[in-house]
Amino acid sequence: MKIESIRLKNFKSFQNVEMTDVPNFCVVVGANGTGKSTIFSVFGFLRDAMTSNVTTALAKLGGNRGFQEVRSRNSEGPIEIELKFRANQEAPLTTYFIQINEISGKVIVEREILKYRRGSKGQPWHFLDFVNGKGSAVTNELEDVKRISELSREDQTLKSQDILAVKGLAQFERFPAVVALGNLIENWHVSDFHINKARQEQDAGYAEHLSREGDNLSLVIQYLYQNHRKTFDQIIETLKKRVPGISNIDSKTTEEGRVLLKFQDGAFEDPFLARFVSDGTIKMLAYLTLLYDPTPHPLLCVEEPENQLYPTLLWALAEEFRGYANRGGQVFVSSHSPDFLNAVQIDEVFWLEKKAGYTQIIRAKENPQIQAYMNDGDQMGYLWKQGFFGGVDPQ
Repeated sequence: MKIESIRLKNFKSFQNVEMTDVPNFCVVVGANGTGKSTIFSVFGFLRDAMTSNVTTALAKLGGNRGFQEVRSRNSEGPIEIELKFRANQEAPLTTYFIQINEISGKVIVEREILKYRRGSKGQPWHFLDFVNGKGSAVTNELEDVKRISELSREDQTLKSQDILAVKGLAQFERFPAVVALGNLIENWHVSDFHINKARQEQDAGYAEHLSREGDNLSLVIQYLYQNHRKTFDQIIETLKKRVPGISNIDSKTTEEGRVLLKFQDGAFEDPFLARFVSDGTIKMLAYLTLLYDPTPHPLLCVEEPENQLYPTLLWALAEEFRGYANRGGQVFVSSHSPDFLNAVQIDEVFWLEKKAGYTQIIRAKENPQIQAYMNDGDQMGYLWKQGFFGGVDPQ
């Protein structure tokens, strides 16, 4: 699963922007308030809209003012979101587009389209096309269809104009494009890790995946040890390479029903609890637990991973993110660290810059001056600190 482009119109600070040719490992840098987290919130908005409706999703994102708060300030017209993605390398490029407006105080989905082109010529095939809650969806098997004229369509009317048509994924699950879109929206993950929450003792329980803030880390470690020992061992071996001194990690349940993380330092006979371990060790363990998940997320978003990490560990962490992307996932990282930026490649970086109140998205490799310096052996983090990324202050 790979997102190739994102286009936003009237979505918070992004009045009209597009990210094209998005890499598997995508790093977004920018000053505070430029909209790094807003890019991530697009996927959260779609997931909330899928599980409930667009009105509820807007309220969660924009508070009591909903649509008016999410729509770019001083702008008119609808909010538009367009994603282009491929279910796999051989799959055709699929486009999902939604247009949202507010009429007489009521939120409606004015237009919703799911389409893709088979081959390099001809018109795209629309598998889903709805206007104001009414439209059609293709119902026949794709393998049996050779021409667009052979598509069978069924007209549908949604219960409400603020419901997404793709919410009814069950009836379309035989179509790879719709399944891929549903998997992306439902299984994306944002990591906003909090050290203090990961250190806390947890009540005995069950958790397969790391939570957004990492407060269930000990439960996930316990789950991996009991059910995916090979993955657990891989995480420990990788951590030992990244953080010298750590020889083992264990998750123990006390008589009171609390789950503790215990770390073994090769220099000491007795293990010690997570609250006595460095911030960097805990955070690197959490990221490795996330990146080596036996059921990985198709899209992983990580906010400012450099916090609490020693600068030399950022190189190793960037390698782990890139490895996750190379194994088939896609990773978006926001950062304000020149040290982290030094560890990534020029074609992986976008930066955000505010102009006249709205955010623009600029790709590093399209800046000829930065490209020339990089060809001469410079590193992007140093160029950033020297002011070559316009409108972006790394401090």
